[in-house]
Amino acid sequence: GPNGSGKSTIIKSIAGLLRYQGEIRIKGIPARQIPAKRKFAYVPEIPNMFDALTVREHIEYVRMAYDSEITDEEIEKILKAFEMDDKQDKLGNELSKGMMQKVSICCALCIKPQVILLDEPMVGLDPKAIKELKEVILELKENGVTILISTHMLEMVENIWDVMFVMEKGKIIGSYRKSEAGEKDLDDLFFEMTGGDEK
Repeated sequence: GPNGSGKSTIIKSIAGLLRYQGEIRIKGIPARQIPAKRKFAYVPEIPNMFDALTVREHIEYVRMAYDSEITDEEIEKILKAFEMDDKQDKLGNELSKGMMQKVSICCALCIKPQVILLDEPMVGLDPKAIKELKEVILELKENGVTILISTHMLEMVENIWDVMFVMEKGKIIGSYRKSEAGEKDLDDLFFEMTGGDEK
């Protein structure tokens, strides 16, 4: 949806950062309950790091908070995939925005989520990290993980989407399934639904 369409409000509500009326469920469990939160990972648009924790300490903090069963070997594999394995001793306040984004993604993956919400996850990432993130998303999808991505960068999700929801003025105005899209790309579908014009 365009700016101001309500994407951030919905995302922050799902993530438990805003009060809302109505009901949100994660894997059938009310989102405010701890069992739902344990299944859910959130990668915000603007990563927020603890200044005095290292990259590895961020991972360990999340691992302990979620009582995650992830192994050290699995953590090393994730960090290596995002080229953060040699930056584990860097403090949060020493990281660039792109590196903070990578740490945020690594932390989310380390809880082994069943549902993951990514808000503009590719902003600030270098091309290699974008490629890796797409591969990770496809792997999660194959393993039955529910993935919700909010993005303006439609070309970034062109090869990984299944269902597109379009919002306007706080409402979902429609959706498309990839299986129904035919030859149309995401841009075509988006402008068709919003009545907008690329020009």
